[in-house]
Amino acid sequence: MVEPTSYPEEDWLALSGIQHFSFCRRQWALIHIEQSWEDNVLTTAGSLEHERAHDYDASEKRGELLILRDLKVFSRRLGVTGACDVVEFRMSPDGVPLQGRSGSWLPYPIEYKHGQPKVQDADRLQLCAEAICLEEMLACNIREGALFYQGTRHREIVEFDDSLRNAVTEMFRQMHDLYTRGHTPKVRIGKECRACSLKNICLPELSKKKSARVYINARIREIMNVSEIKDIESRR
Repeated sequence: MVEPTSYPEEDWLALSGIQHFSFCRRQWALIHIEQSWEDNVLTTAGSLEHERAHDYDASEKRGELLILRDLKVFSRRLGVTGACDVVEFRMSPDGVPLQGRSGSWLPYPIEYKHGQPKVQDADRLQLCAEAICLEEMLACNIREGALFYQGTRHREIVEFDDSLRNAVTEMFRQMHDLYTRGHTPKVRIGKECRACSLKNICLPELSKKKSARVYINARIREIMNVSEIKDIESRR
């Protein structure tokens, strides 16, 4: 199958979905394909903490630093659209021009997250996807960005190396494939299921049981076998 070099706008996916997809593919499908959602304490806390970051009117300029909040971005190559929590633009001769602004500016994406820094790459993948969108829109190269965790009140610097970029591209390819087919993957039960806000919709414990289809097919085979035996005996 040949992947498209760009996706039409009607096929664009939510950029933030890569975080869900990296965490759990079934969770992503339940949210983005089946349009299912439930809040819990963690998701509510995260939403409240994002309120200021997602206020474009709170954008500001401090000397040679321009801070834009809730900046809408997209990538035709990845087929995604979304918004960056914050993008800092620093005036620099190595930067790019911005419409309505004098001088050249270097973009630096920042994503605000609830809790503590994580071992898993879900947050880093989302930030890298935002950087790829900015690069495509502004025709520039962005080497790094930052994750700001409310639990530590410090920034974690994220380098956008080839490994992270390739992971972003491959994940969105898989997401487009699942979305086109309307397929919701089965769950892989883990300790993270306990904290998932969709556990009452997903019902991961049911994945341990045999499906109705497997049970019905097994019963049909049993009935067919019994019928064949009776047919053979009737011919004796």
